[in-house]
Amino acid sequence: MAPPKKAPLKKSASAKKDVKKAAPVAHKKPDVPKKESVAVQEKKPSPAPAPKKATETKTAPSIRIRLSAFDHTVLDEAAAKIIDTAERSGAVIHGPIPLPTKIRKFTVNRSTFVHKNARDQFEMRTHRRLIDLKETTFKTMESLQSLSLPSGVDIEIKMG
Repeated sequence: MAPPKKAPLKKSASAKKDVKKAAPVAHKKPDVPKKESVAVQEKKPSPAPAPKKATETKTAPSIRIRLSAFDHTVLDEAAAKIIDTAERSGAVIHGPIPLPTKIRKFTVNRSTFVHKNARDQFEMRTHRRLIDLKETTFKTMESLQSLSLPSGVDIEIKMG
């Protein structure tokens, strides 16, 4: 057996009148004590900058050398010469880092007028290396400028 259902209770009209609406409450800010007088803050003397040591040697900013050539053996020889001279002058060396080889391909028709399907393809491979020199000195710069490298090697030097 199911329990009997109860009818919902109805509120009488007089009960509705007894319910009073609550007045909206205004939000008050918390009481903050007023400042009567402003105290003068004492200033502490700032510490003097530390004097620089006279034994510091001026180091040039880091040097980034990018080498590129069509022949990888000539490129490796040039990189070896640069690294050897930089090591002798006392620089910190990162590299040579091999960069991706750029391949430029050319397609040419064999015939000038007919035989369009007969073609030749040529390519140029540009090999690249990156050498970073850190903690370089004036001696490093001077020795790199007087260095003679093999022909066919393109050199880009950035200081920074």
